[in-house]
Amino acid sequence: MTPASVSFRGQLGDSDMSDLFQAAGLEKGAPRPLADRLRPTSLGEVVGQDHLLSEGGPIARMVAMDRLSSHILWGPPGVGKTTIARLLANESGCEFEQISAVFSGVADLRKVFERAEARRAIGKGTLLFVDEIHRFNRAQQDGFLPHMESGLITLIGATTENPSFELNPALLSRAQVFTLNRLDHDAIELLLARAEQIEARPLPLTVESRATLIGMADGDGRFALNLAEELFAEPVERPALTPEELSKLVQRRAPIYDKGQEAHYNLVSALHKSVRGSDVDAALYWLARMLAGGEDPLFIARRLVRMASEDIGMADPTALQICLAAKDSYDFLGSPEGELALAQAVVHLATAPKSNATYKAFKKAQQATKITGSLSPPPHAMNAPTKLMKTLGYSDGYIYDHDAEAGFAGLDYFPPEMARERFYAPTSFGFEKEIEKRIAFWDQRRKPRREDTE
Repeated sequence: MTPASVSFRGQLGDSDMSDLFQAAGLEKGAPRPLADRLRPTSLGEVVGQDHLLSEGGPIARMVAMDRLSSHILWGPPGVGKTTIARLLANESGCEFEQISAVFSGVADLRKVFERAEARRAIGKGTLLFVDEIHRFNRAQQDGFLPHMESGLITLIGATTENPSFELNPALLSRAQVFTLNRLDHDAIELLLARAEQIEARPLPLTVESRATLIGMADGDGRFALNLAEELFAEPVERPALTPEELSKLVQRRAPIYDKGQEAHYNLVSALHKSVRGSDVDAALYWLARMLAGGEDPLFIARRLVRMASEDIGMADPTALQICLAAKDSYDFLGSPEGELALAQAVVHLATAPKSNATYKAFKKAQQATKITGSLSPPPHAMNAPTKLMKTLGYSDGYIYDHDAEAGFAGLDYFPPEMARERFYAPTSFGFEKEIEKRIAFWDQRRKPRREDTE
């Protein structure tokens, strides 16, 4: 395979180009969007994906070995998934077919496969690019399998969702998954520099507002170029925009966050782990990210209540109260005022002493119940409200703890057939230091079982 640049013209002849422009109602020299004019013409021009495309990267190795295989490109919007697929078609000499799972159905796929059969008859391969491939249902995804196995098509699917959750295992077993990164500051800066070069003038931005624009893009190169195109439409003589003027002029992008999909789970995991790791500043950041993305504040409140029991527990018994109060405060105040109560709860949890002893103890107790089954409590642990129950020995041997020395009678409340187990092991952090002393005192005074003393 010899490297070759690719553009729209690289896939179609001049007459085909003219036909397409005429069909769209455009002249051949009609203006094209900035993002389209800056579309890379070789894999080396793609920014931000060096881990895949630089020498030694998996896609670069496929190209070098002339062995293009089916794969899934997984990444956020605007990072080059479609561009990479087009360039690979050009590099491999395959015909590029593109469909979107949002707009295509079984009939469209059947036509694609018929055209691929006709090409194969004359010795030409087909690279089928399926955008938003996760939108196809299980049956539609399975429909690709025989054509991939026969070599009729090389499939490249693009998805913004985690393939592990959204794509069939059978499809994943036949296609490698390559993860594309969101574009970092330097990558978007390079795109803006290319835009300035093609427009032959700088963007009307101060250093600070340029950084603001890059932040607005949120890792999406296409969005960054769309913002730049808006700015190039401004009068040439206008002074550089301040960050405040930039924010008024262009539409600020909503954060990439789908509360029903993977971002929802990733961000709440980051919040939970930041709290567990006592990183109060990171925890506040992830809370703010979730709220900015439109997450239901009551979902966050429920997760905070869970953290209070799972990760703080008895090291700070007030944590649970604080989180429940934050939930009630949000119910009372709503947004945005009530969000401050959630922030207060996050700060409390992140700065509290940590213990998962209660969490671990309950897990052990649950496991023990699966093993021991339906054992009865010891007689002294059961009430005897009827004469028959007294006759059967219910409540025999019970000692009222409040009447015992130090308020502790020392009875054993496990089933008689079950050996005592230690589930709860308090840590030496926070209030659990005191609990540890109490348990040691009780262990020392607990009466041994009768069978142990006989």
